[in-house]
Amino acid sequence: MVEPISQNMPLGSTTRLAACDLKLVYGDRTISQDLSFKVPDGLFTVIVGPNACGKSTLLRALARIIRPSAGHVVLDGKAIERIPAREVARTLGLLPQSSVAPDGITVADLVARGRYPHQSFLQRWSQADEDAVAWAMRTARVDEFAGRAVDELSGGQRQRVWIAMVLAQETPLLLLDEPTTFLDIAHQIELLNLLRDLNRRQGNTVVAVLHDLNQACRYADHIVAMRDGCIVAEGNPRGVMTAELVKSVFGLAAIVIEDPVTGDPMVVPLDERAPSA
Repeated sequence: MVEPISQNMPLGSTTRLAACDLKLVYGDRTISQDLSFKVPDGLFTVIVGPNACGKSTLLRALARIIRPSAGHVVLDGKAIERIPAREVARTLGLLPQSSVAPDGITVADLVARGRYPHQSFLQRWSQADEDAVAWAMRTARVDEFAGRAVDELSGGQRQRVWIAMVLAQETPLLLLDEPTTFLDIAHQIELLNLLRDLNRRQGNTVVAVLHDLNQACRYADHIVAMRDGCIVAEGNPRGVMTAELVKSVFGLAAIVIEDPVTGDPMVVPLDERAPSA
């Protein structure tokens, strides 16, 4: 299990991205207090937990979308708020939980916005940008929609377009908040396989929030369980995902068995209303 970061730890000493003693607040409600987390470099990390437990808030803080009331996020040894926004965007890509496309924008134009961090006054659109957008659209399987307006697409198709935009950004760190939302089961597995391939073959560090515990156990190298704004357990799925954890975090009675295909933990809910034999 990864040890928590303390304020005395040198910034960025063991990880590219870390949260250090965060206090995260929405309005007058404190979501998390003294929250620390190291993103394991080069791994596929999945964050799980019940609704409103702070998963998305943590991801948004790591991506500098929200600013902590206390503590700090560290990227490559620097407090993230001190790093220029364009530099952060070249290093860290975020797929938020919900996104709204500008009215009438086409798929190709939206995906191309993922190249914004790579543009500058002196460096305009290049062949590398063109190639990155084409690769992202093929990879997310939205190239056939290139000329269509995003708002004409189904929910699942739009989700794949947003994923393509993040892929076009070509960042070594990917943060994805519920990336399988709106996708049917076949496209969910296709996307998770894609993320695992990016992690294994290209070395991308991936952090994703997922609701499906069995998908989390199958795809994650490192799993993080949250409850009430706190990280209650983290580590390899085989060591973390137990019936006791499922009951403690989700209030769900379950047994955890071995997945017959992969050998990973598989959570099987119990019906507590069923009469005993």
